Amino acid sequence: MNEKAYIQVYTGNGKGKTTAALGLALRSLCAGNRVFFGQFMKGQAYSELNAPAYFENLTMEQFGDPHFVKGKPSEEDVANAKAGFARMKEVLASGAYDVVIFDELNTALFFGLLPVEEVTALLETRPPHTEVVLTGRYAPKEILDIADLVTEMAEVKHYYNEGVQARAGIEN
Repeated sequence: MNEKAYIQVYTGNGKGKTTAALGLALRSLCAGNRVFFGQFMKGQAYSELNAPAYFENLTMEQFGDPHFVKGKPSEEDVANAKAGFARMKEVLASGAYDVVIFDELNTALFFGLLPVEEVTALLETRPPHTEVVLTGRYAPKEILDIADLVTEMAEVKHYYNEGVQARAGIEN
């Protein structure tokens, strides 16, 4: 990996945040790096969860249930996020990964599942060689402020609005 690593944020209301992070993970894996991909607020059987069978340097874990948080998060949603944050601390402290991706962490912060101050404090103590990517809508200002790269995905047009459901290998 490179000597200096950065914090990247993929946010916005458009499709492609997780997909972009998966693309970066693929590129990094193909360069011989070790990648951790943790999904907050997700417990669904997404196609990308099959990737570790193809890449021995990839670890993927989920910290959620197979339902979306709507309105007030449940106690279980909060417990899952806290478990994910505990794992996030372990992963970053280990220094074992070159790239660490926390998918939907921004959304978890938006819903108040985790305190943003604890997340930013943790990110500032990460090993200097560990690239970190945070995805999800509604990235809070505190995250944007410590990020080195911020990409905002903007929805211009989406077939979901025409009733198209998530398709295996494309959205799921």
